[in-house]
Amino acid sequence: MPSSFGATGVPRALRSIQVKLVRMGPSEPTRGAIRSLMLDGPAGQLEALLNSGAENATHAVLVCHPHPLFGGTMHNKVVFHAMKVLNSFGFPVLRFNFRGTGLSHGEHDHGRGEIEDVRAALDWLDHEFHLPLIFAGFSFGAAIGLGAACADDRVKALIGLGTPVAPVDDRSYDLGFLRSCAKPKLFVSGSRDQFGPRAQLQAFVDSLPEPKKLVVIESADHFFEGRLREMREAIEAWIKESILK
Repeated sequence: MPSSFGATGVPRALRSIQVKLVRMGPSEPTRGAIRSLMLDGPAGQLEALLNSGAENATHAVLVCHPHPLFGGTMHNKVVFHAMKVLNSFGFPVLRFNFRGTGLSHGEHDHGRGEIEDVRAALDWLDHEFHLPLIFAGFSFGAAIGLGAACADDRVKALIGLGTPVAPVDDRSYDLGFLRSCAKPKLFVSGSRDQFGPRAQLQAFVDSLPEPKKLVVIESADHFFEGRLREMREAIEAWIKESILK
């Protein structure tokens, strides 16, 4: 009766599995691989992460983080989950830290210089991939980044997460520029978001030109705590119906 062990002493069945795993290696997709880099920004270098996309990617994406003076970085959970769902379509996704945050050079500039940081990141994406761009931002990242993205012809679609339409403490943002922005726009907020009370957010979105969509996630707060899955599903559905249709 033949032995179940080969000359190496390793069971033949296990050796077969090992060979198959080795052979799969070179053809494994690189989608989602993370590349750490420093971008050239107007106030010095900007710390960034790029999640690689598919070879046949149709778009490239920039995702911007919330207020850096209140703990916002590119590692924020909302930013991370937005990246994950957008990267699942094969899009390369860039996140970066605004000036003065993490390893990024410079100092916080209360939104004035940060809009230039966004423009520098969009320039990098365009130079790297030469693809139509999608912008997504959370909270401060939405308020600042939408201003740069709306006016940039390379950006074809906009996503605002927890878009701050109501002032809180000493923080308020002028989003009036969106009233002349005819690009596809998705807004996702929680019904308990103190920066975007439902009635005020609905009135604001109603004032914007088409195409647009507002998704309010019930019982979610500004950070979508416990409702990140619903946020991801809203983004996924909109990309399918508005961008990849």
